[in-house]
Amino acid sequence: MNRWRFAFSRRWFGYLALVIAFAIGCVFLSHWQFDRRAEAAAEVARVSDNWDAAPQDLESVMPELDEFDVDNKWKSVAVTGEYLTAEQLLVRGRPYGGQPGFEVLVPFKLDSGEIVAVDRGWVPSGNSQDEPDFVPAAPTGQVELVLRLKPSEPTVYNRSAPEGQIATIHLPTVAELVGEPTYVGAYGLLASESPAVADMPLAYPKPLLDEGAHLSYAFQWVAFGVLAFIGLAWAVRQEYRLVNEEDPAERERAKKRRDKAVKRGPTDAEIEDAILDS
Repeated sequence: MNRWRFAFSRRWFGYLALVIAFAIGCVFLSHWQFDRRAEAAAEVARVSDNWDAAPQDLESVMPELDEFDVDNKWKSVAVTGEYLTAEQLLVRGRPYGGQPGFEVLVPFKLDSGEIVAVDRGWVPSGNSQDEPDFVPAAPTGQVELVLRLKPSEPTVYNRSAPEGQIATIHLPTVAELVGEPTYVGAYGLLASESPAVADMPLAYPKPLLDEGAHLSYAFQWVAFGVLAFIGLAWAVRQEYRLVNEEDPAERERAKKRRDKAVKRGPTDAEIEDAILDS
């Protein structure tokens, strides 16, 4: 046991504490990736269940203006009313396919009198970059829409927008701008409108049914935590050999390791070093 006394020094206890702290961090990061994977799996399930389902009445899916069940995300609803084109807004900072642009958000007044915000699609930035060169106009008069619901977005600190534009689709902000009773729990991503118009903003495609690499990342963090202890054990073993290199038993084990290395032959690195030395 005296030959292992060095391993009980303050220095090695410090190394052990660092490895334990690192392993605990790996455990937390692994759990975080498992949670991210569960969220991604739930989103995939919502897209699968709701995207192609038959449209329902908006009132049955959202009975209250300010409430929204996240399980209803991407669910289709059918509404009838009129676009408030004078209240149209552009949502800044919306890239698509690597190109900067805007989303076109138009308040839609239902026959019942309430307002629902409709995202008609995406348009690219124009020559000035601060606004698009052309925004397709929404149809006028009575219109029938099919919308896919999405929850209100949060505000972003210290991000502003010029008049007629908003930084995020924060529906309480939209409601203040419109000044009429407005659904603030969710807005509608346009799926279809009748009568149709010739020019339309670019519609966003169906989200990919992909959970991502969160599961593999979670297992990687577990592996990193285990490898930290393996590395510590290896380092202790290496120092043991140095501290006890004069011990007869350790000298005999070192001789056996050298003999085994000779039988195995030189490694590629050793061959390269010999070539360089010559």
